[in-house]
Amino acid sequence: MTSGRRTLPLGFAAILAATRGQAQTPASPAAGYRAHAVRTPDGLSIATQEWGNPAGPEILFIHGYSQCFLSWAKQTGDADLLREFRIITYDLRGHGGSDKPLDGARYKDGPAWAAEMQVVMETTGLRRPVVVPWSYGGRVIADYLNAYGPGRLAGVNYVGAAVKAGPPFAGTEVVPLLGGMVRPEAEQNIASTRAFLRACFQRQPAAEDFETMIAFNMLCPWQARAGMNGRALDIDVMMRSLRLPVLVTHGRQDRLWTPAMAEHTAALVPGAQLSFYDGVGHSTFWEDAPRFNRELAEFVRRASRT
Repeated sequence: MTSGRRTLPLGFAAILAATRGQAQTPASPAAGYRAHAVRTPDGLSIATQEWGNPAGPEILFIHGYSQCFLSWAKQTGDADLLREFRIITYDLRGHGGSDKPLDGARYKDGPAWAAEMQVVMETTGLRRPVVVPWSYGGRVIADYLNAYGPGRLAGVNYVGAAVKAGPPFAGTEVVPLLGGMVRPEAEQNIASTRAFLRACFQRQPAAEDFETMIAFNMLCPWQARAGMNGRALDIDVMMRSLRLPVLVTHGRQDRLWTPAMAEHTAALVPGAQLSFYDGVGHSTFWEDAPRFNRELAEFVRRASRT
């Protein structure tokens, strides 16, 4: 007879064990975990995590709207990536374990987002990382590039990342779903968040994974979500000026940001590499983690030598 006790998948289980300080064997995917105390110039505490090989080429992951560092469980739980690379994750303001001011104005200021990313890099000692922005992370890296330029970056791997607003780039489900996610009524908010998460995947996650994702999505208050919505995004000129390695990763069945977004990004940046995933939706790094991790590793190696 089974006990009926549910267990988290390896990625989530190893990560959560590490963040609780449980012992890990040297071969464990969570080996090398460290937490960092990061304080932004505007006074927020940002939950930041370090993984992997402290001497390896550097990767900085930036999660999407309403998510947290656990979104990257299949990367921070990949033993091959951790043996070779130094990985930094963090929870954006309003998300996960970071501070969550309820004043929507705290989420409108592009320089504040840029300074948040900059202080994460400074506090963790990142010298020249490849940045991996997913979805809303595309806005965050845009804020950073506008404020600080690309001089400290080895490259950028845009993953289903927003670089342009409106049609034909936004899927038809985006606006209705986001509208429900900023409702203060718990029932509608939860229902819209669940539907939003389902729309993030063509290959749906296992039930236990989905439950964990719902939990960390609901850590993001509706006021923070509302504050993030509607920010201007007009960065074509800046993107055309980028002179660093760029990989654009996108699922062909992405329902939130269409493949036109990836094509637009790749067309803007001189020499950008475009990688489409057939049969995959908005979450390429989760839906086809083996391919994603392999392509990311190859890209980081090349970018770090440039």
